Amino acid sequence: MARVTDDRRFAEVSLQVNGELRPLSLDTRTTLLDGLREHLGLTGSKKGCDHGQCGACTVLVDGRRTLSCLVLAVTLDGAEVTTVEGLAGPDGLHPVQQAFLDRDAYQCGYCTPGQVCSAVGALAEYAAGWPSLVTDGEPALTDAEVAERMSGNLCRCGAYPNIVAAVQDAGAAR
Repeated sequence: MARVTDDRRFAEVSLQVNGELRPLSLDTRTTLLDGLREHLGLTGSKKGCDHGQCGACTVLVDGRRTLSCLVLAVTLDGAEVTTVEGLAGPDGLHPVQQAFLDRDAYQCGYCTPGQVCSAVGALAEYAAGWPSLVTDGEPALTDAEVAERMSGNLCRCGAYPNIVAAVQDAGAAR
């Protein structure tokens, strides 16, 4: 649990970020997004709307998709946070990252880190058998299914067809 310091505006918190324990002393009003970007130098997650509407800040918290601009970092003491920087392994890119490259599923790239993290979370939900709003019977990675699962992530460039194809490729590779 986060420990409040003598100055009640600050708290000590420890996060497991991309596999590394990261102790932080943060203003209690600091969002996870600002903690990652400003205190840990992990700038992959983007500040788009800062209202949880665009998905550019999506990261994984304990394996679940999370809009990091909406969560206070001190509420996550002890949590495991995975950012786009932490997805690749020693053998290369994460399959979702590779699929995004192979399918040219980005244009300006601003939304791409959030799209990639969201796709990783969405594919985990799909693999676990979680239905979406459009699931009819057994889940299948149809265009409509992927679009629904990724609907919280906006792309102003309109790269949606390639994003859907990349998510389908990565899902098939699992």
